Amino acid sequence: MSVLEIAVETLFSKDFHLLQALNAADLGCVASPNTCETLELQVYLNDLPGNDFNTLFKGLSSKDVVGNKCEEVSSYVMGVPGSFHGRLFPGNSLHLVHSSYSVHWLSQAPKGLGSREGLALNKGKIYISMTSPHVVREAYLSQFHEDFTMFLNARSQEAVPNGCMVLILHGRKSSDPSKIESCFTWELLAIAIAELASQGLELDSSHMQEKDKWVRGEKLAKAVRAFTEPIISKQFGYEIMNKLYDKFTHIVVSDLEAKKPKTTSIILVLSKICLLCFAANFGTSPMWM
Repeated sequence: MSVLEIAVETLFSKDFHLLQALNAADLGCVASPNTCETLELQVYLNDLPGNDFNTLFKGLSSKDVVGNKCEEVSSYVMGVPGSFHGRLFPGNSLHLVHSSYSVHWLSQAPKGLGSREGLALNKGKIYISMTSPHVVREAYLSQFHEDFTMFLNARSQEAVPNGCMVLILHGRKSSDPSKIESCFTWELLAIAIAELASQGLELDSSHMQEKDKWVRGEKLAKAVRAFTEPIISKQFGYEIMNKLYDKFTHIVVSDLEAKKPKTTSIILVLSKICLLCFAANFGTSPMWM
């Protein structure tokens, strides 16, 4: 049983099964949760406004929402465009929040990546590399701390008391963010950008690797494109995206066996609690535990 399924079962131990409808939000438009109670399920799929919601909903069926075991559950799915770093839903409205490999993305480029003279401190890099100065690492850490705090504050206002939140994030075993386990994708993408620039955006596709290796590399490249293209296209324009990711696919295939590291995931299962504040206003303060 997955962590998400366990979290949903926990909800029903808190009398949420007495409700007419269960409200669940998926931040990042990934797989939706399953429940097996005789109630209605309202699912909100969230992503940035630039996401292709039309393609998302065309490929979505009720079975994708409730699973094979719960076909009798009535489900209703809505798209919610917007940044999850701020408020998206009314207060005390969500019973379940889920996000898979999305929350670690920053809301903006970190502040302090340039010198007082306007020079780039991380010149030639689009990620934290071994040559990145310490101030660059601190800038990324500070931005993530600010963004994650905003994320938790927004969800604490939107979730009902005892509501559940399941977060899955990319992690790493090393404390060094420049190790290959953190930079594998970005290193290859940077190489692809550099090669396209040196070739005047000409792509040499004459060399094709053996089929099985190519299929696996192409699958990984497509997954990487899904979450990196919105960022890269803002910097370099949409016109070169196909050529860039074709070049990236070739590089991934050639490096797949030699370099691809094992991935590490961080899974957080949180429940909202409300602590009474015995202050002048006797208000409540939501917290995640």
